[in-house]
Amino acid sequence: MSIEAKLEKLSLGDESSLVESVQKEGIEKSGLAANIDALAAKAESKDEKTALAGIALVKALAEGAPECQPVIKNCLAACLEQAGHRSKAVNKAASEAALSICKNTNPFAMKSLLPIIFSKLPVEKKWQVRESALKCLAFFGEATPKQLSNALPELVPEITACMWDTKKQVKKAATEAMREALKVIGNKDIEHMTEKILTAITKPKEVPEIMHEMAGVTFVQSVESPALAMVVPLLLRGLREKTTSTKRQSAVIINNMSKLVDDPIDAAPFLPLLLPALEINAESIPDPEARGVTEKAVEQMERLKALADKAVNVRGDTSKLGTEFKKAFGCEDASGGLEMCISHAASISTCMMDLQFMEDMQWKKNILTTFSAYYDDAKSESCIEQVRVEAEKMMVIPEEDDEEDDAEELCNCQFTLAYGTKILLHNTKMKLLRGKKYGLLGGNDSGKTTLMRSIANNSVEGFPDSADVRTVFVEADIQGEQSHLSCIDYITVDPKIQALGCSREDVRGMLANVGFVPDGKAKPDHAVSTLSGGWRMKLALARAMLQKADILLMDEPTNHLDVINVAWVKKYLNSLTDVTAIIVSHDSGLLNDCCTHILQIENLKLHSYKGNLDEFVKIKPSARAYFSFTESKLKFKFPQPGPIDGVKSKGKALMKMSKCTFTYPVNDTPTLFDISVQVSLSSRVACVGENGAGKSTMIKLLVGEIEPQTGLVWKHPNARIAYVAQHAFHHIESHLTKTPNEYIRWRYANQGEDKESLVKVTMQFNEEELTLQKTPYAIQFTDEETGKVTKVKKVVGELMGGRKTNKQKDYEYEVRYAGSTVDSGEFLPAKTLKKMGWDKAMKAVDMKIAQRAGLYVRPLSAKNVEQHLEDVGLDKEFGTHYRLSALSGGQKVKVVLAAAMWNQPHILILDEPTNYLDRESLGALAGAIESFDGGVVIISHNNEFCSKLCPETWVMDS
Repeated sequence: MSIEAKLEKLSLGDESSLVESVQKEGIEKSGLAANIDALAAKAESKDEKTALAGIALVKALAEGAPECQPVIKNCLAACLEQAGHRSKAVNKAASEAALSICKNTNPFAMKSLLPIIFSKLPVEKKWQVRESALKCLAFFGEATPKQLSNALPELVPEITACMWDTKKQVKKAATEAMREALKVIGNKDIEHMTEKILTAITKPKEVPEIMHEMAGVTFVQSVESPALAMVVPLLLRGLREKTTSTKRQSAVIINNMSKLVDDPIDAAPFLPLLLPALEINAESIPDPEARGVTEKAVEQMERLKALADKAVNVRGDTSKLGTEFKKAFGCEDASGGLEMCISHAASISTCMMDLQFMEDMQWKKNILTTFSAYYDDAKSESCIEQVRVEAEKMMVIPEEDDEEDDAEELCNCQFTLAYGTKILLHNTKMKLLRGKKYGLLGGNDSGKTTLMRSIANNSVEGFPDSADVRTVFVEADIQGEQSHLSCIDYITVDPKIQALGCSREDVRGMLANVGFVPDGKAKPDHAVSTLSGGWRMKLALARAMLQKADILLMDEPTNHLDVINVAWVKKYLNSLTDVTAIIVSHDSGLLNDCCTHILQIENLKLHSYKGNLDEFVKIKPSARAYFSFTESKLKFKFPQPGPIDGVKSKGKALMKMSKCTFTYPVNDTPTLFDISVQVSLSSRVACVGENGAGKSTMIKLLVGEIEPQTGLVWKHPNARIAYVAQHAFHHIESHLTKTPNEYIRWRYANQGEDKESLVKVTMQFNEEELTLQKTPYAIQFTDEETGKVTKVKKVVGELMGGRKTNKQKDYEYEVRYAGSTVDSGEFLPAKTLKKMGWDKAMKAVDMKIAQRAGLYVRPLSAKNVEQHLEDVGLDKEFGTHYRLSALSGGQKVKVVLAAAMWNQPHILILDEPTNYLDRESLGALAGAIESFDGGVVIISHNNEFCSKLCPETWVMDS
């Protein structure tokens, strides 16, 4: 009896015999392929009995006869539709059958089911139908994660629409499906944000907060279409928010993420959504700064769009592969079951192409059974292999030809480089040949020095190990603790030189090569500190050459050099035929005379060009700009200190220590012994000394963080002091969720008082003072009318914070007596209060008054603080829009410095500022200190930094 006849009389319980005949005869002989539409009609019948019998057969075939996959999916629509049937039994059976079809279809063919499922999601459909369809989608998340992530761009908009549904069952199913979809984005940078992205879809009020968190994410991994599919709806919502800051943040995130899109085709589907929204904002945002940021994002998106239009789309195309299968099997006019099988095979193979499953075994395993009803295995196998080879050809992207050099290749690697939360280079290639000289160009902050340091520290992925290719970073900076060594010792103590086992004679010979001879200008046995900048560079070169470098990394090798020495460096570089050099320099002459290639950092990629600088400028005229800004690098500006009551001359002392001795509680010997110093507005002091000599301890005494056991520490009551400690971050550790701007506004919010300065040891009362405060003290009162003097014993309860100057030019402080209900108007002279044990409280009042005096000059507004942070070299991007936790070490230092400088201090004390600032920021800091009108005390090992700024030196000897 044919399947057609059986279907006519179909009833519940017939399914097992039908499944058996399909298993035995295949889909074509058994007649299933020809009658699949009749089966679908049965399953979709209004009559309960017929429907149940049809649905049961569909489910049995899906589960029992895997070879009928290509045809049985035609019944999926019917099963989903029946989920809305008035009979409960049909509902349940239909939903189960639909899931069965999804479960038993080859994961790679999942995309061919999506259009059927999507057609059941519109609002017009019954809610049960939509719920059932969404459950099928959620199932794909668990069972076929890779294939689902490949389909996310089509999937997300469909599910998002259902998450807003009024019917709670649909809403719940949609949220579940979305949660499953979020699990498969495969981007580690945003994985921890998935729950928040879910929230943002249904609760628009949360969007600004979530954008804030996204802005702090460092994107390192390449951004591919699944991640974009998830984030783009959120970004679109951010672009349409009312607040400018959220619009701005969305633009920043779009800009950052789009730079990490390796394959422009990934971004192509989303560009038509994002570009118009960004363009509208770029024209309509009122704040010029935010508008500028948005314009940058628009430029970046347009760049991406141009790349996407140009890129060869190698995404699998089912129609192309369908044609290939027909050609291979020689059945161009296939119809019916065979056509269904071919389209099924085409959707499996395109998905495998997209996911890079191109092994012959994988294709055989996934596609072979599809054709079992029509061809024998041997024929199917050879045809499938033929199609696979064609598919591989479709996936090849034509490579740009690279000129071949006969030189040996030292390195050819692909890597990503970040500094703090900033990506500098992303998935970029670098190829270096032996004996060539590469000039490295790039704008400020593009990562030139970071790249060189990373190569030197062996932290670039894929770069040959330092054992195979020796890389040496040539630096002319001499660390302070080595400056007393002679030139020869300086080289021999270097651990790398020791590892190579060079003798002193080798060192002497190499030094003679570069001009260090006993009767010359620079003698090999003299101390390194006697050398000028030029000779230091030669010393560094000699040290590098002793290490038998394969690659020399040179950062500004001609800085500090005169004309003769520059010529010497050029000649020397050109004589090294076997050594590769990478040179960062602003000296265009050097790059022209020495370089054979130019490497340029642009848009997070490293581009290589053949030829010297002139050749490069012909190709890229815009590169001229790299050489015109040598001076305009970074500049810091400190706020000038205000006037001080009672101080007319700059030389008058504002802080003094006299005969102070201090011992730490755990030590027996004093760390500091009999020390006297003073600081005025005109002071420029460098405090130097070896480690452990007590430099930081002395500064702590001076600013009142600790108290001396003997001796006096005095500070002018109206002077404001800014102190940036050696371990500067302790100020901001508890405020990492604030932006730098919010932190400074928090710290000075109480009428300009600095919240961080009132917690010092020297401000807490000790036992003796507390006893004095409780002892009644005889105070004289003179009645103004009669001149009668009365003495009264009183106890002061607290100081109220007022202060005035009496006729004798001494300060009097406002007090409240213990037990008195009158809370103001009574003033007592400072001398009396000191005897009563209120000395520290008076200091606290002085400090508050001094801090407030600094406040009247400029209001504590977000705009002012932003400008103040920019003056200390922290870009407003980081200052106002990043949280402290997302900043790098150098940026945090700038925040601490800015916070200390906000109330316009008269004296700035810096403990080891050179530890965590780069050279560029140090130069800027030095410039700011030169033009600062207050006093400055610096503790530093960095000889060059101190000698440039400080005529006065305090030398500490332990």
